[in-house]
Amino acid sequence: MSILVTGGAGYIGSATVELLRQSGRDVVVLDNLVYGHKGALAPDVPLYEGDIGDSALITKIAREHSVSSCIHFAAYAYVGESVQKPLLYYRNNLASGLGLLEGLLEARVSNIVFSSTCATYGEPQRIPLDEEHPQSPINPYGASKWMFERVLKDTSAATDLKFVALRYFNASGAVSGEEGEGLRTIGEDHSPETHLIPLILDVALGKRQSIQVFGTDYPTPDGTAIRDYIHILDLGAAHLNALSYLENGGQSDFFNLGNGSGYSVKEVVEASRRITGHEIPVVNSPRRAGDPARLIADANKAKTVLGWNPQYPELDAILGSAWKWHSSHPDGYGD
Repeated sequence: MSILVTGGAGYIGSATVELLRQSGRDVVVLDNLVYGHKGALAPDVPLYEGDIGDSALITKIAREHSVSSCIHFAAYAYVGESVQKPLLYYRNNLASGLGLLEGLLEARVSNIVFSSTCATYGEPQRIPLDEEHPQSPINPYGASKWMFERVLKDTSAATDLKFVALRYFNASGAVSGEEGEGLRTIGEDHSPETHLIPLILDVALGKRQSIQVFGTDYPTPDGTAIRDYIHILDLGAAHLNALSYLENGGQSDFFNLGNGSGYSVKEVVEASRRITGHEIPVVNSPRRAGDPARLIADANKAKTVLGWNPQYPELDAILGSAWKWHSSHPDGYGD
């Protein structure tokens, strides 16, 4: 029996594929390669280049590879772009997801682990955020993920489909060769890049002159925004735990993923200076609209129900792995 991983050539998806392979599971990947990279996958991993909305293709893959479960990563995830191009996000993240579910159900695949996001919560009313926090997304990206969560919930109630939706916070770090024997090196290669850590490391590599810090007057200890960073291997492990949970009869549910503690932008910059040995100049700028002062997860439910426990929560471990990846892959995967 195989596991279908949609978006499996992407950043978090490829790390999860590696963990699945390491655990002895057969994997097949579907990715349109808009943001994914063939180089992120081992040559022996079957890769179909196509759209998740193609239900006939989904059914074909599921039947040919005896797919038992699906881990669904494929999505567009640029918040700013989603505001400018909302229909693109609703079509890809929501409408195409309907085709995925139709294809899976036609092939009698009844388990799906969904890569969701804390962006479904919107502006935080309390910190840390638990799963009972009201969901009121403030951008089309978050709304498209929230809507697909609702589709999963309604479909689960009407069919044999069981799901786990994992709402995670700031994915970060890399698989640099030290985190697990036999794992391929995997890192962040986005174009355009919007995440803080790779942008900072680009400065250390001489690819940018400085890092722009948006907001220095937040009600936090050093005035900069605080975020909950989580290593991609810890995220990948959570997807494997969620898969086992469903395979062992677990009921459909929602779980937050995070370390439960946060680091400020200034703390990330200072740690990056220490790890890279570079100055990393900073340009302070006004706050961006919609950026909360703190975003920290309450992930106790995932720890209790899924048996998940982050192995790389320290900022230095996250940054160290990312620096090793970026310094050895200055042009990413080169494609």
